[in-house]
Amino acid sequence: MAKEILTYFLISFAIALVLVPIVFTVLKKMQAKQEILKYVEWHKSKSGTATMGGWIFILPTVILCFFFLSPRTPLSNIVVIAAVCYGILGFLDDYLKVRRADNLGLRAYQKFIGQGGIAILVAVFYFMANPDGRIFIPFLNVTWDIGFWIMPLTVLVLVATTNSVNLTDGVDGLAASVSIFYLIGLMFIIALVSNFVYVEEAASFQIITATVCGALVCYLLFNSNKAKVFMGDTGSLYLGGIIATLSMFSLMGLFIPILGAMFVLSAVSDIIQVGYFKMTRGKRVFKMAPFHHHLEKSGWHEARIVWLYCTVTIILGVTCVMFLL
Repeated sequence: MAKEILTYFLISFAIALVLVPIVFTVLKKMQAKQEILKYVEWHKSKSGTATMGGWIFILPTVILCFFFLSPRTPLSNIVVIAAVCYGILGFLDDYLKVRRADNLGLRAYQKFIGQGGIAILVAVFYFMANPDGRIFIPFLNVTWDIGFWIMPLTVLVLVATTNSVNLTDGVDGLAASVSIFYLIGLMFIIALVSNFVYVEEAASFQIITATVCGALVCYLLFNSNKAKVFMGDTGSLYLGGIIATLSMFSLMGLFIPILGAMFVLSAVSDIIQVGYFKMTRGKRVFKMAPFHHHLEKSGWHEARIVWLYCTVTIILGVTCVMFLL
């Protein structure tokens, strides 16, 4: 299995590398350039950078999954379909930003309806496949059957995770790097608890993970500081979708707040900032939210922020794995 995972990782990397010039050409013709928000003035030099680069790692996954997924792995099929649907939603948001030459895109309620609608459909399919509502409890190493409640939990996890990953995408290489280490950690967890998951599904989940990681590593060659392309909401919503569905369908949804703590930090810091600002009529907890922007305003270089977020994710991943050994 390890050899197969490595093979898919390398093939995905190679496909992504071949697709890079094609994607860049299309983005150039579309004039898909990122507009920087006025209140993030220190990113002003990044204005005009190509966006919607998420296709660099979306397309290899779709291409490769076409060959190894089958009717015998329905959940794995839904993982890819749901993630692509989130990617398309993000693409619509990015396209509107490019067309209007601003950073507004879809309205908040429109994006929420789209995210929620996809999540509800996924939850219905998942409940049909897992009517007992079985989920793994971290550190206790047991499963718990929650029945119908698996549906609202799935909706909550998908909406929260896609938004959290989207908020984390604010520094060169940050969302992609953290996603890679999250997915690697999840892949090890799935391998260790595969007896709780259908054998064929567990294998295909690991292959999907390797495929996404391979393409993301290629993408990082062009997204690390200073970025030549941004993933846009196209990429961040896709990553959030694939992280959430893989975690839930492998019964490991409750690992997201632990292994994905840095994604959670982005969302929570943003919620705290907005809530406190409204309650106090103008006061702030952080210099800026999400938290990575607070670090930037505190003088941290982008590469140092990426290093911190990745290191914490690696440590949490190792911790989660150790408790399963």
